[in-house]
Amino acid sequence: MSNEFPTSDMALTQILVVSDLAASVAWYRDVLGASLYREYGGSSAVFDFNGSWLLLVTGGEPTADKPDISFSAPVDPTRVDHSFTIRVTDCQASYEALVGRGAAFSTPPYDWGGEIRCFFRDPDGHLFEISEIPG
Repeated sequence: MSNEFPTSDMALTQILVVSDLAASVAWYRDVLGASLYREYGGSSAVFDFNGSWLLLVTGGEPTADKPDISFSAPVDPTRVDHSFTIRVTDCQASYEALVGRGAAFSTPPYDWGGEIRCFFRDPDGHLFEISEIPG
């Protein structure tokens, strides 16, 4: 048994709690363009987004292995405790592609000089950013 951590065979999965699994599956597949890997019993779905794993789950009460933890979807989309950044080579083109698929952005791409970025949300308010580092 090895004491190494992490090892090359490990993968990190982001878990997002959603309020409507069917709507979220459609959004992550059709708007974000992630590949649906598997669905489990109507309460969770796993997506692959360019080698990153996203696990969507519906809320849940404490369990024996997490006795004081409940899962719930975000209640206030204006307060963020985490977000996702997708590095792109052309922010404007990515913005236009995502808008064409139904993504609703806060603003069009904003040029900060050293970075061009803009933000959009999934159906539950989880925040995504597309970001281009010019040059």
